[in-house]
Amino acid sequence: MNGLSTVTGGAGFIGSHLVEHLIALGRQVRVVERPGAGVAHLPEGVEVVFADIRRREGLDEALRGSRFVYHLAANPNLWLRDRREFEAVNHQGTVHVLEAALNAGAERVLHTSTESILTKSGAAGLIDEDVRIEESDAVGPYCLSKLRAENFAMGLAREGRPVVVANPTMPVGPGDRGCSPPTRLIRDFCNGSLPAVMDCTLNLIDVRDVAIGLARVLEVGRPGRRYLLGGANLALVELLDILSELTGSPVPRWRVPYAIGLGFAHLSEFWADHVSGVSPKASVTGLRLARRLMHFDSSKSLQELSLNPRPIRESLADAINWLRAGRPL
Repeated sequence: MNGLSTVTGGAGFIGSHLVEHLIALGRQVRVVERPGAGVAHLPEGVEVVFADIRRREGLDEALRGSRFVYHLAANPNLWLRDRREFEAVNHQGTVHVLEAALNAGAERVLHTSTESILTKSGAAGLIDEDVRIEESDAVGPYCLSKLRAENFAMGLAREGRPVVVANPTMPVGPGDRGCSPPTRLIRDFCNGSLPAVMDCTLNLIDVRDVAIGLARVLEVGRPGRRYLLGGANLALVELLDILSELTGSPVPRWRVPYAIGLGFAHLSEFWADHVSGVSPKASVTGLRLARRLMHFDSSKSLQELSLNPRPIRESLADAINWLRAGRPL
């Protein structure tokens, strides 16, 4: 696997761990990040190029000489004041990056998708990598943009292009400088600002195992096949019980009914859209996803990749220690 490996979004939560993993493997690494992104935490020796993936211009130069391209750059938020940004960054940005990567002569290209597009309303049982989904199944503009991006990548693979796809579930662990939803939940629980919870399900995997998994998908993954990188299936209350054991903080007793939570999310988004411009406490997309089953069976993908994710309790403990050491709770 000699040759230049380029990681878009390489300064992000998953991206920075992937960069560290590739460096540990002895790879030459270039990171492509959005203008203004913080990159001081990246390892020494990593080349950094700034480019806006919303525009095709500049990406040919940013990806020039890349033998392997890992596309992780995306807007992971479930709410944006300008909803058009989801389409511009997550879908059209993916089109731009994958086209530029193939134009640069990359031998293998990885598109990083998400588990949130694999759910269906009313579905029961575990979800695996072979689930068939339509645009009508997508929850909100974020999920729709990510589904369209994955469909584009799969289309290239069906044409015989060397494009592979991975769908990580919710990553947890140390180093989440952007404070993604799982890390925000851990932080709020630890500092006592989580007054209530809602019944929902989720799947968590250590971010370091996601990084290993992405590297293996690029190396051995088959184009046209989705690789599901998942770990532990938990109910939210089960997750909070583990956090309580690790921190000594009590689990909130108040349970919020779905209808009340959804109403609060609508009010929060209205205020954010028209008054504050600040990310709401709850998003409509997040609440709608919470009503869907988010338990996954990734055993087939993990076996093919020879990936054995570490116990999620260890990942949560490391996330808590990182938050306590580097960021105020």
